[in-house]
Amino acid sequence: MSLTEQREGIEAGRLDMFVDGAFAFTLTLLVIGGDVVPDSAGALLAMLGGIPAFAVCFWMIAFFWHGHVRWRRRCPHADGAGLWLSLLLVFFALIFVYPLHMMFASLFNMFSGGRLPSRFKLMGASEIRTLLVVYGIAFTCMAGTLTLLFGHAARRARRQGFSPLEAQREQLVWIVPAVLGLASALAALLLPLSAPPALWSLPGFLYVLMFLIGPLTTRFRRRHGLA
Repeated sequence: MSLTEQREGIEAGRLDMFVDGAFAFTLTLLVIGGDVVPDSAGALLAMLGGIPAFAVCFWMIAFFWHGHVRWRRRCPHADGAGLWLSLLLVFFALIFVYPLHMMFASLFNMFSGGRLPSRFKLMGASEIRTLLVVYGIAFTCMAGTLTLLFGHAARRARRQGFSPLEAQREQLVWIVPAVLGLASALAALLLPLSAPPALWSLPGFLYVLMFLIGPLTTRFRRRHGLA
């Protein structure tokens, strides 16, 4: 191994440790009790009511973190573009964690009729719109950054004489949530504040279309003869 490859490997490892640590830190911001220690059995049970929202938020953070792990498999060496895009992903993750927590804590509180606790209370269509727009934009920024990372991996593979198809397939995985997040934010912006409550669920239901990732990537594999 040359000195350049050795140096790039060290730099890539340090970057990955930083990204891993930053994502781990976002999870500490989601801990169900925050920095409050329950002082009674009733308080403990109330705190445990936050587990469903925490579980979904945990999964979402892990979803984006694992995207970066998969990118590193396609782009194992350090370079400037990978560094700055990885740092941008961390930047967006630290912003995304707040609307993420607010979104799912509020949803579980609403669907449970108030039985599952939430520190966040959405009062009126204006606040619902604000949360949907901020969440959608943050979601798009996270997925969009991973789209750019895999696009960079595909270009690097092509320059080095390797097939870019696997990186392009991974890029397709992240284009879908990036588009859906933007569509959700736009739908929330375009809805009039006087719209009936049922219509305010539309921006959220757009994320159900994430299931399209599977069929689209399967079609990509078949078209390009990937195993």
